[in-house]
Amino acid sequence: MLKVGRKAPLFTLLDQDAKSQSLKEYKGQWVLLYFYPKDDTPGCTTEACTIADIYKDFKRQGTVVLGVSKDTPKSHKKFAEKYSLPFTLLSDPTMEMMDTYGAKAEKSMYGKIVRGTNRITYIINPEGKIAKVYAEVDPASHALQLLTDLKQLKKEAKKEAV
Repeated sequence: MLKVGRKAPLFTLLDQDAKSQSLKEYKGQWVLLYFYPKDDTPGCTTEACTIADIYKDFKRQGTVVLGVSKDTPKSHKKFAEKYSLPFTLLSDPTMEMMDTYGAKAEKSMYGKIVRGTNRITYIINPEGKIAKVYAEVDPASHALQLLTDLKQLKKEAKKEAV
């Protein structure tokens, strides 16, 4: 897992429309980067929908929301359309980017070791540095916690700039 204050590693992945998206594109903006295990599963759907419910608030805060899983762009498209998700979903099928961000996990399923995803979220500041890390995520309440913390981080950044 990455530490607060560290430069966020750059990445380029395909989104739900199979268009290339890069962290570089969002320099100068706040970025909410969240990792989730699988499209259209109960916990992941809850998390995505609660973020979508207050997405307008994130947008008002000038924040870009990016969700990342190992699912394909086609799967992301279906998931986004089914639940009217207004933000970008990124595909990391090799899990290379997830590994860099500490979201890749090995889990035991039916006695077999499988590649999985830890539910981790990062808030990245406009300078491209990690401003906050969430290693423990409750899908149902996470979105409101993120919004509250984002507002506080922006307030602190404003004070430091003065």
